[in-house]
Amino acid sequence: MPATCFSSYARLSAAFPGLRVTAGPPPRDAGWVSAADLARGGPELAAFVAGDADRLAGEHGRPPRPDVAAGLALHRYLWPACLLFTVPYFLHRRVPRLPVDDVAFHPATGRFTVRTRQLTCLLGDPARRRPGTVTTVRTDAALRGALRSALAEHLTPVLTGFAPHVRRGPRALWRNATDEIAEGLWYIARLLGEEDRAVAELGALLTAGARFRSPVTAAPWAPDGPSRTRLTCCLFYTVSPSGTCSGCPRTPERDRLRHPARAL
Repeated sequence: MPATCFSSYARLSAAFPGLRVTAGPPPRDAGWVSAADLARGGPELAAFVAGDADRLAGEHGRPPRPDVAAGLALHRYLWPACLLFTVPYFLHRRVPRLPVDDVAFHPATGRFTVRTRQLTCLLGDPARRRPGTVTTVRTDAALRGALRSALAEHLTPVLTGFAPHVRRGPRALWRNATDEIAEGLWYIARLLGEEDRAVAELGALLTAGARFRSPVTAAPWAPDGPSRTRLTCCLFYTVSPSGTCSGCPRTPERDRLRHPARAL
């Protein structure tokens, strides 16, 4: 992994120890799931979903529906995977390119292994001196475009692999991906003490998809920071009716005004 990304991932792990990123080709050892295998939608994806279904059944005393298990397994992958792109952008204005062939996930430990071969940064960034591996752009707007492209390159095949199992169409899947992009960075930025900047950055990156609201200070129960309602429902309430997240579009406005951007 180029040092240009390692410093970002080190800060990520320091703030959120449940997620660690190391350099190298995707391992094929037991317990590892490659993003390419998830994209293919074969037995590796089925085993990943089954493992999550067993975990949920053990924790909540009831097996999830197959489509719900697949949707929650997709969340379990997407939430941290999106941080591989958004955190280097947020912290150091650098965007790694990570096709599915270059990423693997170890669900039991929260570890990722990534092989970063290309990077996009701003023209004045010292990282530009790495010949053959770095592309430079002149503006923040162009860098946001590179981030959108890198996310789309990685997420498109993964969403395609999951689509038959979650029983959602392309539009719903991309709304779901937008939720994971927004809430993952929002959560990490809060841990870093930079929530307001993350909200502004996500608003520029996702435009209509960010959907953050300012505090409603007139109400005694209102939050003291921004809030957000998800674009999609993860259906977790079908597994645990009392565990509905406060950002769910199914919950009343008062309850969802302070969405905690819950992690994994």
